[in-house]
Amino acid sequence: MSWRVQALFWSLGVLVFGLLLWAIGDVMLPFVAGMAIAYFLDPVADKLEDWGLPRVWAVIIIFVGFILFWAAAIAMLIPFLDEQFTILAKGAPDFVAQIISFVDARTDGAVSAFLSGEGSASEGPAATLIKSFEQGLSGLIDGAVSGGIALFNIISLLLITPIVSFYLLLDWDRMVATIDSWLPRDHRQVIAGLAGEIDARMAGFVRGTVIVCTVLSIFYASSLMLLGLQFGFFVGIIAGSLSFVPFVGFIVGFLLSGVLALVQYGPDVLHIGLVVGVFLIGQVVEGNFLTPRFVGRNVELHPVWVMFALLAFGALFGFVGILLAIPLAAVSGVLVRFAVKHYLDSRLYTGDDLAARQLAVPKSETAAETTAETTAEIDA
Repeated sequence: MSWRVQALFWSLGVLVFGLLLWAIGDVMLPFVAGMAIAYFLDPVADKLEDWGLPRVWAVIIIFVGFILFWAAAIAMLIPFLDEQFTILAKGAPDFVAQIISFVDARTDGAVSAFLSGEGSASEGPAATLIKSFEQGLSGLIDGAVSGGIALFNIISLLLITPIVSFYLLLDWDRMVATIDSWLPRDHRQVIAGLAGEIDARMAGFVRGTVIVCTVLSIFYASSLMLLGLQFGFFVGIIAGSLSFVPFVGFIVGFLLSGVLALVQYGPDVLHIGLVVGVFLIGQVVEGNFLTPRFVGRNVELHPVWVMFALLAFGALFGFVGILLAIPLAAVSGVLVRFAVKHYLDSRLYTGDDLAARQLAVPKSETAAETTAETTAEIDA
């Protein structure tokens, strides 16, 4: 089979897979989430198997331990979360009033006039901005509902995902062996090598990013709470959780905490500076220690490429696309590097004359010429 026929076959396969994913993206959510969980827990199951446990018992132990861990964590956090939600529920009206008062003082009462119906959207830029925000929020809610973010999807995600992940984890090694048996025999070694590289890149990135997000969430939440910032716990958790997208967690947390600090502390520059300093310190620690240490340069997923993948696949396939963005980015990166390597070794890059000369010159002569050129450069 010629390479053109093979290229056409694999291109059609990728196209069909993309169209299928786009058509049934909402239905695929619990299955993609279950596959992601099974992928991350498979090394643990393999380790338990190495210790002599049957696969089924290894999977059962993993899931029971997983459930007990989260049950214990939730039980310990319930009193604290209940207190935080109570403060949030009681303080939200006063906080909104403070924000309105704060903005009113700088927009000649545009917010109060708009809320009371005394102003119109055409009375100045502030009122126009508020009206635009209202329309944008309404459109966002309508789009979320029409896009399938509904109660049924949430229930299916919570109920179906554990079942899917259990069975996939149980049969993971068998599925990998079956897929390996389907690979073209002539290209099996190359495909297996690429798959191993993709697995290393993806696992290193995602597992490292989970550690980074966890550390940042704890740091931001605890620091903001110690500074006495209202709703600082929730802001810290949000900022840390969004840190899997480069700079997004920092920007969101910085803006939210900045607004909260301005409203709560007013002209107190010291407290506002301390809140801002928390996120500046977090960004410095993340960029200079956490990300290099836990993600590492060997992952070779550039932050710009990660942001583009998240936005592009999220726009195409919704939340399923966000879940698949990192794996697809890793696959694309490995395939692009593989293609570039072969391009640099091909006659398309070197040209027919250079390729012919390299074939005509014996390796010993080529090595001798290289050594002589290197010696001449050193002497010069």
